[in-house]
Amino acid sequence: MTKLNTGLRAICALMLLTATTAHAEITDNVVKIGVLNDQSGLYAGLSGPGSVWAAHQAVKDFEPEKHGLKVEILAADHQNKPDVGSSVARRWFDVDKVDVIVDVPTSSVILAVNEVVKEKNKVMLVSGGGTSDLTGKACTPNAVHWTYDTWAVANGTAKAVVKNGGDSWFFLTADYAFGHALERDAAAVVTKSGGKVLGRVRHPFPGTDFSSYLLQAQTSKAKVIGLANAGGDTITAVKQAAEFGITAGGQKLAGLLVFMSDVQALGLAAAQGLTLTEAWYWDMNDPSREFGRAFAAANGGKFPTMAQAGVYSAITHYLKAVAALKADGDGAKVVTQMKAMPTDDKLFGQGTIRADGRKIHPLYLFEVKKPSESKGPGDFYKVLATIPADEAFRPMSEGGCALVAGAK
Repeated sequence: MTKLNTGLRAICALMLLTATTAHAEITDNVVKIGVLNDQSGLYAGLSGPGSVWAAHQAVKDFEPEKHGLKVEILAADHQNKPDVGSSVARRWFDVDKVDVIVDVPTSSVILAVNEVVKEKNKVMLVSGGGTSDLTGKACTPNAVHWTYDTWAVANGTAKAVVKNGGDSWFFLTADYAFGHALERDAAAVVTKSGGKVLGRVRHPFPGTDFSSYLLQAQTSKAKVIGLANAGGDTITAVKQAAEFGITAGGQKLAGLLVFMSDVQALGLAAAQGLTLTEAWYWDMNDPSREFGRAFAAANGGKFPTMAQAGVYSAITHYLKAVAALKADGDGAKVVTQMKAMPTDDKLFGQGTIRADGRKIHPLYLFEVKKPSESKGPGDFYKVLATIPADEAFRPMSEGGCALVAGAK
């Protein structure tokens, strides 16, 4: 009996030591996730409070206690201002001991926060923001671009529109990093596909009156007006284009970044016929439908966007990596672990993360349904095509990321 007790005590001591050692590698014994986005402004619909809900749901479904983890979620409004975003990031890292920042719509904020994350050796998982520079000239070992980027959505939508006869374009562009990147990427696709860019005009961000810009687009006689903006800017531009009779006059609008929240705000009568590229849609399979309906029930009937679904997916994979490492303090090390593990969750399915930080998965070309085609709430899209994962995103060799010089 004595020998047995001694053996049990030894085993218990070893287990306690192992648990304590592993636990000690989690910063402050808590994995802290910061959801940084626009909570009340132009991009609140596509990310905002809905992304915070998605973050909580991801943690709940992961069941961190089964992995010996404790997880907390913080949220803040960056107001679409780079200086505000950077300030929040520094406070979170230095004072609140946040380990990872997620979502981050607004490309100018992404690029500013990206520098802070690298400096502090933390992690940033971008779902709401779009600049493809994050996996190009601005790539770091600490960031993963999860859901979409400007190259991907521009490539999907612009290529399809040109193929269907829309071979002359005029761009209406938000005058900041995101709009510039989206216009640049879309214009390259138009030209490569045999089309022509007849002109461009840049509007203030955020914009309220697009009448003079739309008049220039109308005067250009371009077959397609490419909307290189997002959120409230896209909604306003589409509404005003309809009011001025531009679409009725034969010019086609191409929404280069359209979210479910935009279509819900516009309504099918105004949005019908829009061609768009997204990474995820709530009504494509049973797990996504379950998530979408739960989201709508908790968020006033609004259905989730791909950005909000991406927050869920990114956090799920991040927590898997932390659980595997039993540590979260070294951000670059966590991202390396994330890249080493195949991604797999109920919303985005299986995928990978490339060396440049680009999350790889299929994209989908959708058309917004006519009101007569919709069978109920949230039934907005019909699938035109699936863009395979190996074609959906810019090749690493073309991005200019220093982490993967010469990579293909």
